[in-house]
Amino acid sequence: MTILTTERLRLVPFADEHFEGLYEMNRDPEVMRYITGKPEAPEYTKETIQRVKARWAEWGYSWWSFFELESGRIVGAGCVQHLGRDRANPHETGWRLRRDRWGKGYASEAAQAMAAFAFETVQAPQLVAVCQPANTASSHVMEKLGMEYRGVERWYDMDCAVYGVTAETWRQRHPRRSCPTSAGQTVEADLSESLSVDPLARPSLGRP
Repeated sequence: MTILTTERLRLVPFADEHFEGLYEMNRDPEVMRYITGKPEAPEYTKETIQRVKARWAEWGYSWWSFFELESGRIVGAGCVQHLGRDRANPHETGWRLRRDRWGKGYASEAAQAMAAFAFETVQAPQLVAVCQPANTASSHVMEKLGMEYRGVERWYDMDCAVYGVTAETWRQRHPRRSCPTSAGQTVEADLSESLSVDPLARPSLGRP
């Protein structure tokens, strides 16, 4: 399992001890507004952690908890998985943040690192992300990744705006820089644009 480190965040694969931090985030109705539309039950958070751990073991990628380096707290979560959780579908990235960390650029910072992992380590041929059409803050993060709007499709039981980028296009738009991982390897990413402020930084729709 791979840990990613950015300037302000440490992305750690879901683990049992992350429950309190993840549940505290997911029970906030504003965080879940564009995901499920309701606070998450603690039992579901626990089930999700186990499901994600199994995917890390099977796929070698799934969901990370975002730890803020300054505070040591879980401030968000994000993923590289398959759209609709089906390996027949393209690779998907997604993210969510605690409400008190919106507007700090964390979504873009983490998304850049996850995209670099998807393209340079997983060797994904393309990467997509989805959000509700009204969630313009999330689509802004997708555009900063170099993703282009592909239309509205039905995913996760709702109509979603779909954005995507190919590996070739992403590499052209993001000159390589090293992003440290836990194994002493590097994930190549250009993080030069990742620290600009994301307006409200609402989450994408990807679900564990």
